[in-house]
Amino acid sequence: MIEIKNVSLTFKGGALDKKKDFTALDDVSITVPEGCIYGFLGSNGAGKSTLMRMICGIYKTEQGSITIDGEEVYDNPEAKKKIFFVNDETVQYADFTLEGLRKYYRSYYPDFSDEVYERLTAKLGLPTNKRMAEFSKGMKRQAVVIIGLSCMTKCLMLDEAFDGLDPAMRKVVKEMIVDEMLDRGATMIVSSHNVAEINELCDRAMLIHKGKLIFADEIDEIRSGFRKVQLVDKKRVVPRGELELMGLRVMEYSATGRVAQAIIKGTETEIDEKISSLGIDIAETIPLTLEEIFIYELQARGYGNVISEN
Repeated sequence: MIEIKNVSLTFKGGALDKKKDFTALDDVSITVPEGCIYGFLGSNGAGKSTLMRMICGIYKTEQGSITIDGEEVYDNPEAKKKIFFVNDETVQYADFTLEGLRKYYRSYYPDFSDEVYERLTAKLGLPTNKRMAEFSKGMKRQAVVIIGLSCMTKCLMLDEAFDGLDPAMRKVVKEMIVDEMLDRGATMIVSSHNVAEINELCDRAMLIHKGKLIFADEIDEIRSGFRKVQLVDKKRVVPRGELELMGLRVMEYSATGRVAQAIIKGTETEIDEKISSLGIDIAETIPLTLEEIFIYELQARGYGNVISEN
């Protein structure tokens, strides 16, 4: 289990370049159960990659703690052996061959599996003695994922790991990763801008924005907490204010003719009970997709307003 408790981190600005202090994470708490596939969602610069780097011990927490199986990760080589981090950058591997990477990581990870390495390398057909500087972006991703899986860690973290892969190879690599991780009951943490991908791969997800945690739960539970409501009445249009006076948390509202549509935060039972008291002709509620929830939660916090105005 990975436990992230009340974690904060601020990057200090410099007097010479006149940069201001930047709060990357602000009091974030998440529990990642063993054996799950956990999706990290967020806007650009939200703090996803920073949190991943803290989980694997690259950054030290300014406040709070991060533990794996009860052990602090930072400055703890034994705890770090339980995690492999596939970074969103691969430039650091430019002078390595795939065979060279095997030798390098085998010296750090005692459970490194040559059998897994050889099987996955053969499956993807990657050259083992060619410098990675000569690889395409997608081939570099595949190579590092092979090494990560071969290290046989309890947790594999993938930061935009499918970036650069064509759709066919994306499917192959995802299936390969999931099969390997499920076979050994390991944990996987994935960050992606592709919300549909997170929905497909993961059983849990969190959303972070400007360093603050918006939600973290099982995906089915997250989806059960939002509804799109359509209200139709021959006599009137139900105004937003009336819905809010009933205690409903309206995230977005629109009306066309006698039809009102609202995005409401709440359970189906809670919403249906309050909507039924309106006595209108037609009231329909449907769940939102994870992608819709992502969009509405960020819009509610003003994300995208500056972009649309410019």
